[in-house]
Amino acid sequence: MKQPRYLVKERYSADPSAHVFNGRIYIYPSHDVDAGIPENDLGDHFDMRDYHIYSLDSIDGPVTDHGVALAVKDIPWAGRQLWAPDAACKNGKYYLYFPLKDKTDIFRIGVAVSDKPEGPFLPMENPIKGSYSIDPAVYDDGDGKFYMYFGGLWGGQLQRYRSNKAIECGHEPADHEPALCPKVALLTADMLEFAEEPKDVLILDEEGQPLKAGDHDRRFFEAAWLHKYNGKYYFSYSTGNTHFLCYATGDSPYGPFTYQGQILTPVLGWTSHHSICEFNGKWFLFYHDSVPSGGKTWLRSIKMIELEYDQTGKIKTIDGML
Repeated sequence: MKQPRYLVKERYSADPSAHVFNGRIYIYPSHDVDAGIPENDLGDHFDMRDYHIYSLDSIDGPVTDHGVALAVKDIPWAGRQLWAPDAACKNGKYYLYFPLKDKTDIFRIGVAVSDKPEGPFLPMENPIKGSYSIDPAVYDDGDGKFYMYFGGLWGGQLQRYRSNKAIECGHEPADHEPALCPKVALLTADMLEFAEEPKDVLILDEEGQPLKAGDHDRRFFEAAWLHKYNGKYYFSYSTGNTHFLCYATGDSPYGPFTYQGQILTPVLGWTSHHSICEFNGKWFLFYHDSVPSGGKTWLRSIKMIELEYDQTGKIKTIDGML
């Protein structure tokens, strides 16, 4: 699969989180709508209201739309903006993790539960205690431990926090200072809360120094994801305003991770948000662009393409304009 495939044509979808459950690929994306809100750097025009879940049983096979799995109106603590989700499975239960602004317009991370990977999902009464910002991504390490990665700048509100506490005036560090880090926290055994205080995920340069805030081509902006290949942990993410998908590698789910390069060059549209999934012995990148909508950055479409590694484990960079 050397050329990308668009997966959903009947509605706009973005931020696809892909997992293999029960021998099928399940995709958990956000659902773009034309809300009529002018574009701004805080992302108010991304006013999503529900999630549709999709699945396919072969790479070239038909995509099944399982309908609405969760909607803003069904979440007790909801305010607005149901952004990029992720999912996990443990002991036959399925967990949908989602960022959502509460009634005070602060992003929190919620969780909903189902007996089926496609839902529908029942949301908990309250968000995860101590959660903030956006883009939850949950990694199953295969030993019974599940880790949540999260965080996003600008509209994702990560710059409003230091050491997991809100600060009075949110701001990014100066260009010469270390960049803000994504966060990671071990989940409790019931998958519903953090089992610890979230920790910084350090991304280092080739000299072992934290990436600087001014290094916009490499520093973390949003869209954390973790996968494992040949015994190494690969932490991947979006650089946001420079529109790259990058990755770094390490020896622990907690990091630190050393920057390695770009997975995907810029696509048509402002954001890049992705997932990486192995299926039938091959690896695939799931992502989105705005080509089908004619370049409208808030109306995106999800796609997939085969991901390849070289003999040293480096990911071969993919052209985002394919």
